[in-house]
Amino acid sequence: MAVHSVPRGADPLRDSVLNKGTAFTLAERDALGIRGLLPPRVCTIDEQIVRVMENLRRKQSPIEKYIFLSALQARNQTLFYRVLIDHLEELMPVVYTPTVGEACETFGHIFRAPAGLYVSAQDRGRVAQVLRNWPNRAKVRVIVVTDGERILGLGDLGANGMGIPCGKLALYTACAGIPPEACLPVVIDVGTANQALWSDPLYLGAREPRLRGREYDALLEEFVAAVEEVFPKVMLQLEDFATANAFALLERYRGRLPTFDDDIQGTAAVAVAGILSALRLTSGKLRDQRLLFLGAGEAGTGIADLFVGMLVKEGVPEAEARRRCWFVDSKGLVVASRVDLAPHKRPYAHEAPRLEGLLSAVSALEPTTLVGVSGAAGAFTREVIAEMARINPRPIIFALSNPTSKAECTAEQAYGWTRGQAIFASGSPFPEVVVEGRRFLPGQGNNAYIFPGVGLGVVAAEATRVTDEMFSAAARTLASLVGPADLEVGRIYPALSRLREVSLEIAATVATVVWNRGLTRKPRPPNVREEVAAAMYHPAYLTYA
Repeated sequence: MAVHSVPRGADPLRDSVLNKGTAFTLAERDALGIRGLLPPRVCTIDEQIVRVMENLRRKQSPIEKYIFLSALQARNQTLFYRVLIDHLEELMPVVYTPTVGEACETFGHIFRAPAGLYVSAQDRGRVAQVLRNWPNRAKVRVIVVTDGERILGLGDLGANGMGIPCGKLALYTACAGIPPEACLPVVIDVGTANQALWSDPLYLGAREPRLRGREYDALLEEFVAAVEEVFPKVMLQLEDFATANAFALLERYRGRLPTFDDDIQGTAAVAVAGILSALRLTSGKLRDQRLLFLGAGEAGTGIADLFVGMLVKEGVPEAEARRRCWFVDSKGLVVASRVDLAPHKRPYAHEAPRLEGLLSAVSALEPTTLVGVSGAAGAFTREVIAEMARINPRPIIFALSNPTSKAECTAEQAYGWTRGQAIFASGSPFPEVVVEGRRFLPGQGNNAYIFPGVGLGVVAAEATRVTDEMFSAAARTLASLVGPADLEVGRIYPALSRLREVSLEIAATVATVVWNRGLTRKPRPPNVREEVAAAMYHPAYLTYA
């Protein structure tokens, strides 16, 4: 058993990486000079977990649980990740959606200790210097960055958006075993257009109008150039940027360093995986599906692009594949005659009459799958869902908007209004539903099924690029991991408790793509899956004496 030393000047009870709390042995307490600073009994980590969960479950609200877990992470990193891994299904909604939405809205009010790195407009000309202030920067392999303009379905939350990259990176570690020291959350604070934040005395970001245009682009360019300089082995994940910026930044930087946008590509992969799983219940084929999206932003068009790419790979002409995807935005059906369309919508603007409402679009287009990525709560009305059920014996209904308050419909509505015939998935979790004596466990189309595994595969293989092929491969792998017992209760994703297993399989698939396509200088190992598994972090206390 290896014995580790404590860095000179470090306080083992104040450093979250070193701290073991009551698990320090008596010999360690003597060696480290902390005997008497802890209660005399030495506890195992399993006993500590019992204490943590007992205290956590006493909390009355999700945000109180979020604050409690954040404090634990700041105090004892190893224990935090053991708790999270051992109780992933229970705690996922606390550390990420839907609770992270409330945490971002109230970020300045619940702030306790710094986590992550802030780059602001004031740092122009010295962004690389700011990045070098991050401790252990040589170990960083994954950066999740946001500018806070489109946090979940909540809109512009400015610097409060830090909760998102922090939450995502906690899941990278818990779900895929990427070491905590390899993870760096970043907020680019370019101001905010949210006037409520300007008037909030506890808001911690810049009370300035958002940078736009050339100034914005110049700051992001300086940031990416600094990342390449300071963190040359890093994978960059873009998160919760406004639609126009998200597409532009992804296009600009994906060829320079390993970069992806989770709202575009991660959401796409998890949604397409859900469709593939649902087809096992409908006995349908992917090439025969017609998708109607409510919401034509980055999530919706990202799903459509991946779906089209997979159809093209099956031999469907691209024009025909695109015509299987239709969009309804705030102005009605996206059609070729409209002159107000953003560039990302134009490939899906088909020749068709203009239709104003979702119900009329469903009736006219007869989709097999209805996908909600609009943030419009309750937009899937009883009439809309009933029409889907009239058209399809087993309608596929995905209400993917986050947090729960933004969902287009609830699981109870989707199952109840179709007498249990709907195949349902949502972005945030819903409890089980019983309809006419049948039990349903709603599937959660959570991006955590995809991005941790993709990231692990990219990091383990030292990929130089992140490609769309990796996400289509990840989608097929995820769908293959849905078992008969899941489908029997209508669940089209594996149980969240299996996420580390899921992430390992996806990572092995992604790493295989990396080596097959020559996207790394790292020699190919004899067994890719074993190579990936060996790279996974498992939280365990070090021995100091």
